Amino acid sequence: MNAGELETILKSISDGSLSINEAMEKLQDFPYSDLGFARIDHHRELRTGYPEIVYCAGKTADQVRAIFSAMEEHGNNIMGTRAGREMFDYISPFFPDAVYFETARIISIKKKEIVPPSTRIAVITAGTSDIPVAEEAAITAELLGNNVIRIYDAGVAGIHRLVDKLPEIRSCRVAIVIAGMEGALASVVGGLVNMPVIAVPTSVGYGASFEGLSALLAMLTCCAAGVTVVNIDNGFGAGFAASRINSL
Repeated sequence: MNAGELETILKSISDGSLSINEAMEKLQDFPYSDLGFARIDHHRELRTGYPEIVYCAGKTADQVRAIFSAMEEHGNNIMGTRAGREMFDYISPFFPDAVYFETARIISIKKKEIVPPSTRIAVITAGTSDIPVAEEAAITAELLGNNVIRIYDAGVAGIHRLVDKLPEIRSCRVAIVIAGMEGALASVVGGLVNMPVIAVPTSVGYGASFEGLSALLAMLTCCAAGVTVVNIDNGFGAGFAASRINSL
């Protein structure tokens, strides 16, 4: 679809010959910005409810700056994940509104406000070492327009720390449970609450944890029904999925 076709659709809506629903169907394939090394999908928010999110790892700082510039022109909120401090320091002079979340390694440029739903998301970690992944999940969910409560260092080695927080957890719509080692916390939480639980295995642990593989397999074979598992250290994926559930 080119600009002329878009203008035709807009005129058709104005004169009543095309309904809003019909126009939305046509706009599903609206074009992207071709930067040569990247093609920016400006209408992803129209199709999916969320704008395109930039995975910064593996990209040069110049590439990220160019992508952010193309996105900024269209007025969508911008989020870049897995971004190091050096990358932020390079691009921040070009984007005065950019904010860096150090622990989560996320860059945010807010162009419009999002009204959060009344329900909340709980982000729970087994240990303090899991917090970087937890913050990626929590900040992702917050930037997508959710209220988040954080409950950190509540692992099964001291289960009373979790029990004390159960009233807060049960007041939420979704729980993200983040654990390394043997990943047991997801199963415990899944057996105590009546909400969707998203488990995130982390690469935290000694040699036999196999950089998160043990936790991943344990969570996949979880005995608590209804626990969903994302990939190792994928806090972003968990935050995104929780946001979709919370916005239903």
